[in-house]
Amino acid sequence: MSSSTTIRTARRRSLRVATAALIAAAGLSLTACNNSDDTASKPAAGASSAGSSAGAQGSDGQPDNAKSGSGNGASKGGGKGKFCRTDDLMMEAVDSSPDQQTGEVTVQMTNKGAKTCSATGFAGVDLKDGDGTSAPVHRGGEQPRITDLKSGDTATFSISYKVDSSGDSQASPTDIIVTPPNETHSVSLKWPAEALKLAGPYDEKIQVHPVGIAN
Repeated sequence: MSSSTTIRTARRRSLRVATAALIAAAGLSLTACNNSDDTASKPAAGASSAGSSAGAQGSDGQPDNAKSGSGNGASKGGGKGKFCRTDDLMMEAVDSSPDQQTGEVTVQMTNKGAKTCSATGFAGVDLKDGDGTSAPVHRGGEQPRITDLKSGDTATFSISYKVDSSGDSQASPTDIIVTPPNETHSVSLKWPAEALKLAGPYDEKIQVHPVGIAN
């Protein structure tokens, strides 16, 4: 091999090595640029976590006062209207004993308001005695039914009790303190004068029954 041929071969090898080095350098530079772009486009780990947490709060983690509307739905009582307010009801207590052995007083509640309201459930009842004391009346075991009252409609509930046949009972109710279902304001109604004598004491034998639509 001549010296000129050797020189040309050495030059070609040098060119190939140089070209390979340039290609490798360009590849490293491009990779570095891509990594830089990815880093810039992605938030830091802490920022990403905070963003997802804020999104969760925005979807269903509302503050309590923002959810107050869902609480209003619970006040429907399963009926068409909101619960009847005490001020919307005209009430009266009457003797409804079916015979001389069964004591019963019925409280009538008429919706004097302009809108339909629900009287579903048990009324709170206390009996006030002649000596000024009062005692709560126990609930019966019946299941309440939806009781919606249009304007002018009447609902009733009854108080059943054991009749005194001895003449020695010390129970002498004078008033019925009534709190309509799902209300906190009470009214005082007179115990019907014609009602049968109640056998004391004021215990679970005296029961209040659920509100229902008047027949």
